[in-house]
Amino acid sequence: MDSQTVTELFPLLILVPIILLAGLLVGSIGIGGVVLVPALSYLAGIEIHIAIAACMLSYVFSGFVGAVIYARRGTIRWVTALWLCFGAMPGAYLGALTVAYLPQRTITFVVGIFIVFASVNALRESKDISQNKQKISKVILTLIGFLVGLGSAISGTGGPLLLVPMLIWLKWPVLTAVGLSQIIQLPIAVLATLGNYLHGEINVQLGLSIALVMMIGVAIGARVAHRLPALLLRRIVAFVLSVVGISMLWQVFS
Repeated sequence: MDSQTVTELFPLLILVPIILLAGLLVGSIGIGGVVLVPALSYLAGIEIHIAIAACMLSYVFSGFVGAVIYARRGTIRWVTALWLCFGAMPGAYLGALTVAYLPQRTITFVVGIFIVFASVNALRESKDISQNKQKISKVILTLIGFLVGLGSAISGTGGPLLLVPMLIWLKWPVLTAVGLSQIIQLPIAVLATLGNYLHGEINVQLGLSIALVMMIGVAIGARVAHRLPALLLRRIVAFVLSVVGISMLWQVFS
């Protein structure tokens, strides 16, 4: 490794604890990737579109680790996951094509508002709904997948940040929502990475470096999630959502 490469990777080494924490959150509550793009952009000085593309590449590997662990625990509803992914794939590819042309400030505002409302709704739920068998039609699941894929590729969040609050809003069990979020980020990340490779710019070395740390955090977080009481997990998710949503709105108006 030459001196130039070491210099380029040095800021990433400083961010290792943040990336590890993001992986831990993604594995346990599905939400955490949202901190990566701002950290890479503001703390490491990486151009935001390069940061988004690198994060999307990293989610291919961290999502696979999370999906395997949740699948082994029997947490994933595979038919639901199939329809979500069916919608997410074209959404993610379209998002990757348009990310450079859309105002990030507006996107951040819309996503922030939605997340805040979802967190308030989750915090108001005072009972354990871990056995809820709420059903959604295939058409609605496909539409949800498309919106999650589109919004995730545009914002660089990977999928869980949008899917988890959507399913919580519909009163699905949190562990089920988190398990599905591990699956949906795979096609989103793959299609967005393909779009970035063909039509944009992607730093493969940066993305793989992030992935290496993320996978460790996700593996730990996924195991922690299955040991927590369902209601406690729901409240943790709601709290993190509220912090993320408010932070995004603060970023818009500051």
